[in-house]
Amino acid sequence: MSKFGSFGRAVRAEAAFLFGALTAALFYAYPDVLPGVLGADPKTVGLFLWVFVTMLWCAFGVVRHAECLADLLGEPYGTLILTLSVISIEVSLIASIMLLGENAPTLARDTMFAVLMIILNGAVGIALVLGGIRHREQHYNLQGAKAFLAVIIPLAGLTLVLPTFTRSTQIPAFTPVQAAFFAGSTIALYAVFLLIQTIRHTRHFLQPGARARALAPRDPLAHDEAGHASGHYELRSVPYHAVFLFLTILPVVLLSKKLAQFVDYPIETLGAPVALGGLIIAVLVLSPEGLGALRAAMTNELQRAVNILLGSALATIGLTVPAVLTIGLVTGKSVELGLGPVEMVLLILTLAVCSLTFSGGRTNVLQGAVHIALFLSYVVLIFNP
Repeated sequence: MSKFGSFGRAVRAEAAFLFGALTAALFYAYPDVLPGVLGADPKTVGLFLWVFVTMLWCAFGVVRHAECLADLLGEPYGTLILTLSVISIEVSLIASIMLLGENAPTLARDTMFAVLMIILNGAVGIALVLGGIRHREQHYNLQGAKAFLAVIIPLAGLTLVLPTFTRSTQIPAFTPVQAAFFAGSTIALYAVFLLIQTIRHTRHFLQPGARARALAPRDPLAHDEAGHASGHYELRSVPYHAVFLFLTILPVVLLSKKLAQFVDYPIETLGAPVALGGLIIAVLVLSPEGLGALRAAMTNELQRAVNILLGSALATIGLTVPAVLTIGLVTGKSVELGLGPVEMVLLILTLAVCSLTFSGGRTNVLQGAVHIALFLSYVVLIFNP
C-alpha cells in the first residue's frame, strides 16, 4: 500500500511534466492543426490558453525542482540553477519565434526590455512593498546587489542603447563583426560574474547574519516525518530533481514553436503592438520565478529575492544577447537590439532608480512604490505609445 501511495504522490508531483509531454505529443502528432484554425475566434483563444497554461504549469514545475535543488545544494548554487533553467526557457521561446515569424528583428529586444521592466520594476516593486508592509525595513547584502548592478548596467547600455547610435547600419543593429564581438564579450563578462558568485566571493550573495548556515548544503535526509522539506516541496535526491528539471523543460521547449504561431498571428494579422509578443514571453517565463521572489520577500529573506530578481535580469542579457546574435549570424536574419527614445528613457530611469534602491543595505515601502510606478508607465506605453 505504501508503494502505491508513494507512486501516486510521485505521479501527482510530476503532473506538470506528464501533461506537458502529452500536450506536446498531440500537437506534434497533428502538426497541421494550428495553421488551419488560427483566426479571431473562440477556437484560437482556447488553443492558445491550452498551450500557454501548459507551458506555465511546466515552468512552475521547473521552478519547483530548482528550489528543491537550492535546498539540497545551498546558496547561491540553488538560485543560480533556478535562473539558468528559466532563462533556457526564454531563449528557446525567442529562438522559435525568431525562426518562425516575420516580425523577428525586434523580438529579442522587446522580450529583453519586457523582462527588465517586469523584473526590475514590477517584481522588485511588489516584493519591496509587500516585504515592507510586513517587516517595515528589510536587509540584504549590499556587496551582492552592487555586483549584480555593476554588470547589469553596462551590459544593458551596450546591448540595448548603443546599437541605436552606431552608424554602421541604417537600423539599430550590429554589423556581423560587432555582433560577434558583443556576443563574445557579453557571455565572457557573465562568466566572470558567475565565477565571483559561485567561487571567489560567494558570501556576498548570502543573507546577512546567515552566512555559515546558508553556505552549508542541506542534508537530503533532514525532512520531517512525512518526507517534506522545511520549505514548500517534498525533497528527494539531487539526481531525481536534476533529471526531472531537465525533463520538465522539454515540453516547454517543444511547445515554444506552437506558441510562436499564436504570438505572431495577432501582430502580423490583427495589427497588435509588436512589443506585445515580448511581453507575453516575459510573463510566461517570469511568473513562477517572480512568485518565488515574492515568497522570499514575505518571509524576510530579501537576499534570496535579490538573487532571483537581479540574477534573472543579468542572465537575460548575459545569455539571451549572445544566443540571438549567434542565431542572427548563422541564419542571416537581422536582429535589432537598439531601443527607441521612449523605451530608452524608461530603461535609464529604471537603472538609476535600482542604483538608488540597492545602495543602502535596507529597503522599505517607498522604494517599492517608485518601481511600481515605473512598471505601470511601461505597460501604459505599450498600448498607448
